[in-house]
Amino acid sequence: MRVSNEYAPEHLIVNLDLARYELTSSSLMALVENAGSVFVGPFTPESCGDYASGTNHTLPTNGYARQYSGVNTQSFQKHITSQEITPEGLRKLGPVVVTLADCEGLDAHGNAVRIRLGALAPA
Repeated sequence: MRVSNEYAPEHLIVNLDLARYELTSSSLMALVENAGSVFVGPFTPESCGDYASGTNHTLPTNGYARQYSGVNTQSFQKHITSQEITPEGLRKLGPVVVTLADCEGLDAHGNAVRIRLGALAPA
């Protein structure tokens, strides 16, 4: 599996007697770090995944499975991240953010933190 994870294949076909290796489909999948799509067992040919079994044929090639997944329904869903920093968190994180903003020449980003740090009561 180490070689496969380094290679990051578009299609990984695992046709093993899982019981012989004391594996289940789930425990096998836990070992897979990089693959576009995995086909497990003797009755799971790649062609079924390409055409009919619910996956698709829009998969990362040339080792890009190390960074990307195949196109799936989640590719078309919106994900919103959020953050909430406490006053103590800003006291700890703020100076680092100011330094990074200053290094990048992003004055407004640095000032947004400086103003908030200045408004905090001393700890």
